[in-house]
Formats: sequence, structure tokens, C-alpha cells
Amino acid sequence: MKKSTLFLALFLLLVKSNFAQQDSVITQKDTTTIDRIVQITTDFGVMKVKLYNATPQHRDNFIKIVQAGFYDSLLFHRVIQGFMIQGGDPLSKNAPSGQMLGNGDIGYTIPAEFVDSIFHKKGTLCAARTENPEKASSGCQFYIVQGQKYTPEQLTMMEMQRHLTLNDAQKNIYMTLGGTPMLDHLYTVFGEVIEGLDVIDKIAAVQTAPGDRPVQDVRMYMKVVQ
Repeated sequence: MKKSTLFLALFLLLVKSNFAQQDSVITQKDTTTIDRIVQITTDFGVMKVKLYNATPQHRDNFIKIVQAGFYDSLLFHRVIQGFMIQGGDPLSKNAPSGQMLGNGDIGYTIPAEFVDSIFHKKGTLCAARTENPEKASSGCQFYIVQGQKYTPEQLTMMEMQRHLTLNDAQKNIYMTLGGTPMLDHLYTVFGEVIEGLDVIDKIAAVQTAPGDRPVQDVRMYMKVVQ
């Protein structure tokens, strides 16, 4: 009986171990499909941004440097109403008033991740970049689209000029919500604001100096909330 009991105990332990391993595998798979969300706090309110799983290199890099506190106290250093708000220049953290910004970087780039179903609608989080032929993204600078609304005729003209193909759903969003379709497939889009779209409008409306830097600093603080 003792041997039988020992055998049964070992068997149950083995079964339990197998289930634990299976659960671990399932959990690991599930984490690749969970939406990662970053909260951006500003003087004008809070935005929550969902990062796209379809652009994993940009997603993972953004999470990494947010968690490292890289963005805390940096500025939205370039603001153009009807277009976008840009930030992420590390030189902006202690920049005196009037200093031109936009050339700071983190020291590496990320390969472009263009996805046909992802486009520059209002609220999208996009990677800034230099004029490089590979369209590789900055490792830290980004912009959030404000954009404007377009008529069907304007979109048709843009498709012809840029050799773009917009589907009906995309056209409808550009006509009703707005965006910057002229940037599609030129800059990587890797997330979107899911809460706080009005914050974009508030920041975009601030007074700016030559060079598009806000006269009054607009700082950001970020954390990963999911």
C-alpha cells in the first residue's frame, strides 16, 4: 500500500506539473495579444494611449523607455494646430525658454513598421524620424496627430498625388474624425489615444513661438498602466 500511495502521489504531482507548464505557455501566448496602454499626463489633462501589437518593435521600445522614466518632464516641443503635437526630445527637459529643439535623440533607430490597416487618423501615436531612405524611426521622438477633416475630393486628389489607396472605412474616418493622410506609409503609426482626445486639441491651441515651440512649456509624464 505504501508503494501504491507513493506511486499515486508521484503521478498526481506529474499531472499537476504538466498543467502548470501548460498554463505557463498559455499565459506567455496571451501576453502577446494583450493591449499595452500608456498614460500621458500633461498640464492640459491626461491621455491614455493603446499601443498596437501589429507594430511590436515600436511597442516594445516605447514601453521600455517609458518604464525607465525617459519621458518624464520632457516637453511637447513642436506644436502645429491642425497638424500634430510632437515630443520626446531629451534635450527639452532642461531647455531654457527660446531654445530651438528637435535634434535630440536616444542614439538608435527602429526599422519602419508600416501596416496597411493602420493610418494617420486623429489621435494616432506616430514615430518621428529623420530624412533617411529606410524611413527608420527615431528611438524616442514621437508625435500625436490632430489633423483636420477632408472632403471626398481632397482625399481623391491626395490618393492620386501620393499613389495611395484608401478604403471606404479609412476615407470615412478622414472625413468625419480627421487626420493627416499625407503622412500614411511615410511614418510609422504605432498606437492611438483611446481617452483624452480633447487634450490634443488643447495642446495644439497653445501660443507658439517661431519654430513651433510653445511659449509656455507643456511637459509630459508617462507610465505604463496595462
